[in-house]
Amino acid sequence: MKLLEVSALQAWYGTTQALFGLNFSLERGGITTILGANGAGKTTTLRAICQTVKTSGDIVLLGQSTSRYPTDKIVRMGVAHVPDGRGTFTALTVQENLRLGAYTRRDKELVGQDIERIYTRFPRLKERFNQQAGTLSGGEQQMLAIGRALMLRPTLLLLDEPSFGLAPLIVQEIFEIMKNINEVDQVSMLLVEQNASLALNLADYAYLLETGKVVLSGAASDIRSDESIRRTYLGY
Repeated sequence: MKLLEVSALQAWYGTTQALFGLNFSLERGGITTILGANGAGKTTTLRAICQTVKTSGDIVLLGQSTSRYPTDKIVRMGVAHVPDGRGTFTALTVQENLRLGAYTRRDKELVGQDIERIYTRFPRLKERFNQQAGTLSGGEQQMLAIGRALMLRPTLLLLDEPSFGLAPLIVQEIFEIMKNINEVDQVSMLLVEQNASLALNLADYAYLLETGKVVLSGAASDIRSDESIRRTYLGY
């Protein structure tokens, strides 16, 4: 069974339509990336899965149609969203941000253990556990945003431009941690990323969007090795 199946997905901001009949799926335990230029509909696709924009079509998660579910119910099904711009609570400390990530969980006695696991993966966060999130560097804020999402113990992690605005060495570190999370914890990921080369190196499968439509899809390794596709659609 597929973890996520999306059929004929359309989305709007007010009267402006942003997605036009998207069809795609995500394998359980896999990493799928959505590529495309600015304005192609990548971020909107993640928002549509979370039902934070107006949509039509069908979204099936873990065998259940979630198209009419409120966002909080989708979160409780194990969908964690790391938005563009990181979205940390800047006035709260690192540890308070992590605890907020577990607010829907019932196993409160295990939250402390999971915070320590986050600190093991992101040692810099442990060094700054009592520091306000707004005073962290960009890379540390991105680590915190991912760590907070992991506190949900998600089945599916939605990542929107995790490399944006970060130094190359920090990006490399974060992507290595994401790969480890996928392999060790078996967390499936849907990755939106402007850096196509980076995304294709991490992902198993890729979809390319243009003006709200899927124009190309295939194994990430095939797209990565096809020079004509890279030149025509991805610009490298």
